[in-house]
Amino acid sequence: MPLAPTSLVLVALLPTPRDLEIARLLGWYRIPLRSAPKVVAVDYLAFYQPASFGGRGAQIEFIAQVTGHELTTRGELLKDEAHHPRAREEYYKIQIGGLEKLKEPIQTDKWKRLTFLYSTGEYLLNAKILNDLVVQSEERELLWKSLRERAENEQLYKTDLPSMDIPPEVLMALLGIKDMQGTYEAKESVNADLD
Repeated sequence: MPLAPTSLVLVALLPTPRDLEIARLLGWYRIPLRSAPKVVAVDYLAFYQPASFGGRGAQIEFIAQVTGHELTTRGELLKDEAHHPRAREEYYKIQIGGLEKLKEPIQTDKWKRLTFLYSTGEYLLNAKILNDLVVQSEERELLWKSLRERAENEQLYKTDLPSMDIPPEVLMALLGIKDMQGTYEAKESVNADLD
C-alpha cells in the first residue's frame, strides 16, 4: 500500500546508525514496551535521526511501510547482546518493508528531542520541517479516533485507551505533542529508554 493522505504514521526515534542498518537489512524496528506509544498498529514509520547521525542527524530521511508487529524480548531481537541489562525486557518488534528515502529530508526546527509522534500521510507528504508533522487541533480528535479504531481491531494486544471525550492536553500527550507557549515541541525523553 503506497503512502496515502489517510495513512497512519508514527514518527519514531532511530537512536543510532546501527538501528538504521537493522531496519534496512533485517526489516524491523524495536520499541521497548515500557516506553512504547499507545498504538503501534500504524501504516508507516517515519524515522527521526538524532545527533548520533552526525551531518545526517536532526532530520527524517527515511520512511517504511509497517507490515506487522509482535511482542518479544530484547535478547531475542539482539542475540549478540544476550547479557545486556535489558535482555529480558519486552519489546515490540515492528516488521517493516524496504526503507524509502524521502525526496527532501524533513528538517528539525524548534524541536529539541523526539521520541514518538503520530501524524498522517497527508502531513508527511507536505512537511518541510518537523513542526509540519504536528496534526492541527481540529484534526487531532479524528486522528485519535483512527488510532483507537486500529487498536480495537488489532487482535494481538489490548490496551486501555481513553475514549474520544478527553481533554485537549491529554489528547496532545497521547499523540506525542506538547504545547509550549504557542510552539510545538516533542515530549522530552531520555534516548536511553529506546535502546
